[in-house]
Amino acid sequence: MGFFLETLLGGLMAGMLYSLVALGFVLIFKASGVFNFAQGAMVLFAALAMARFAEWIPAWTGLESPVLANVLAFLIAGVIMFVVAWLIELLVLRHLVNQEAATLLMATLGITYFLEGLGQSIFGSTIYKIDIGMPKDPVIAFESVFEGGILVNKEDVIAAVIAAALVALLSLFFQKTSTGRALRAVADDHQAAQSIGIPLNRIWVIVWCVAGVVALVAGMIWGSKLGVQFSLATVALRALPVVILGGLTSVPGAIIGGLIIGVGEKLSEVYIGPMVGGGIEIWFAYVLALGFLLVRPQGLFGEKIIDRV
Repeated sequence: MGFFLETLLGGLMAGMLYSLVALGFVLIFKASGVFNFAQGAMVLFAALAMARFAEWIPAWTGLESPVLANVLAFLIAGVIMFVVAWLIELLVLRHLVNQEAATLLMATLGITYFLEGLGQSIFGSTIYKIDIGMPKDPVIAFESVFEGGILVNKEDVIAAVIAAALVALLSLFFQKTSTGRALRAVADDHQAAQSIGIPLNRIWVIVWCVAGVVALVAGMIWGSKLGVQFSLATVALRALPVVILGGLTSVPGAIIGGLIIGVGEKLSEVYIGPMVGGGIEIWFAYVLALGFLLVRPQGLFGEKIIDRV
């Protein structure tokens, strides 16, 4: 039982990190109808900015406190992501309003490669480290309850708590603020929202800025766990099944979908993997997403689209 709970806990914590990346997809799609393939590149760009400024700030200022250097690097990276989001809306999306979905998709693919190239030009292309002080050593918990206890990675626990706190803040933002209600109105009906005076351009800038902050937090956590390298951009591919499972328009769906896939990957790899030679964790999420596309294309919490003719 202890080993099962250990695997389950590891899956839940991995699932929260998947949910964090998936939120970027959902937020932008809800408000603008754009499936943002650039979310992975935004995670990479934000992580690169934070890692490099954490190195540069002590060298430029003589600052000796790594904690303060990381805080300043996080704030600077946040400002950079706000500027990137504003420029994307101003220079690209504003000129593609009401265009075909394929056109918008190609635009986000172009943004992806541009951000990856720009990040390499500005920040370099080697592997960098983000050290935000999260403990790396695992601990044994619940020794008095289960024989041998449960092995818990403290870094995963802290990362999951940060992800959960950000998700909670975003939920409050959408539910309790006037801007959040405006975002939900735009998501429901662009034309109706515009007819009552909600400015679409401003709303889209806000959504892309929020997605940039989500990308920064995700990049900080993943960069701390794996190091900041250009393969980090592929973390968005791990979030695609989460979006399909939960629904493209549902914030709760992104959370639940991430938890389901995180737990499913870990349990299938541990209990079924040895029977088939392993490797299930690599493809489990995609097979599950394919099954949902065949049975329930809108996902668990997505809106079913009914066309009447």
